[in-house]
Amino acid sequence: MKQPLIYLILFVFILQSCKKEVGKTVIPIDDITEYQQIDIKYAHGFQIKNTSSGYYVTIMNPWPESAVNYTFKLVNKKTIESTPPADIPRTIQIPVKKIVLTSTTHIPPLVLLGEEKSLIGFPSSDYISSPEVRSLIDSGHVEELGTNQLINVEATIILEPDMVMGFSIDDSNPTYQKIQEAGVPVMYNGEWVEEHPLGKAEWIKLFGVLYGKEKEADSIFNSIEKEYLKTLELVKTEDKPQVLSGATWKDQWYLPYGDSWQAKILNDAGANYIYKETAGSGSLAYPLEKVLTDGREASYWIAPGQYSSYSKMLADNKSYGLFESFKNKQVYTHALTVGAKGGVTYYEEASMRPDLVLKDLVKILHPDLQLDHELYFFKPLED
Repeated sequence: MKQPLIYLILFVFILQSCKKEVGKTVIPIDDITEYQQIDIKYAHGFQIKNTSSGYYVTIMNPWPESAVNYTFKLVNKKTIESTPPADIPRTIQIPVKKIVLTSTTHIPPLVLLGEEKSLIGFPSSDYISSPEVRSLIDSGHVEELGTNQLINVEATIILEPDMVMGFSIDDSNPTYQKIQEAGVPVMYNGEWVEEHPLGKAEWIKLFGVLYGKEKEADSIFNSIEKEYLKTLELVKTEDKPQVLSGATWKDQWYLPYGDSWQAKILNDAGANYIYKETAGSGSLAYPLEKVLTDGREASYWIAPGQYSSYSKMLADNKSYGLFESFKNKQVYTHALTVGAKGGVTYYEEASMRPDLVLKDLVKILHPDLQLDHELYFFKPLED
């Protein structure tokens, strides 16, 4: 009789111990998941901390001049978590199976990881260029959700996504708040704020964590980084041709600041960008007369707004014809590389593929190197 009594006492003791642990994560032994250490080298907009019970992801300052952080706990779907930690109100179950994205720059990481089929909703989907995702849209797999600032909240909730990856220029978008109130986690993506070209690409590591493809994401990023750094080395001893950028809009010429990611890639490509010494957020805005004075003799003109032909530029503003780069037909645009619905591929893919942007620019600016690369984003302006 003593043995059964001992077992009964032991059972009661274990039961009482379990009651004391209410509110904590209970993980069946067979379902323990390895949460790997994720090293971040270039990006400043997110951090990932691995623990024995999940990842803690912090999104930092996801739009210019913001001072806000958002922290999420990512836990495996097989993990039973009765109550999220008090200081981490946002929990996302991983791997993500259904996601709503809100910016075309969120598309390439999914495609590179082979997870494009997880996309179930997107606002203004005509802007998407990816052939893989366009096929899903055409088949009805991806729900059209309106516009980014006015996402159809009801349609989004009905889709029951595991999460929404949001894009915003500030914290005034009320639709995200409504979606969160309905129980759908919204994670802001601040990739677009990153200033280092490789910092933007490194956001694929966040997608790797969300999809349980940490090793794949790390491998993809390492390949992009390797190609970028290898190409950068090719031009270190080359002459730096003077480069102009941008175009006019309503009597002002808009072009990138010298500390922007576009200007940094130009610098890495061995260019002498005419406004490399400037700094700021958004775009520089100068009178045409100033840009004509500063950039008239520039050898190359990279990214003249949305222009795709010399004739259209000249029709809009005859002053464009005064620049040497225009006269010598050394103007290169990304407006000629578009998707099936007219979405500009550069806007979708460039942030994730800085290696291809850099190779394009080196090919254009340093023809003597004879780089073995076919222009991907930038093309010569048409007549």
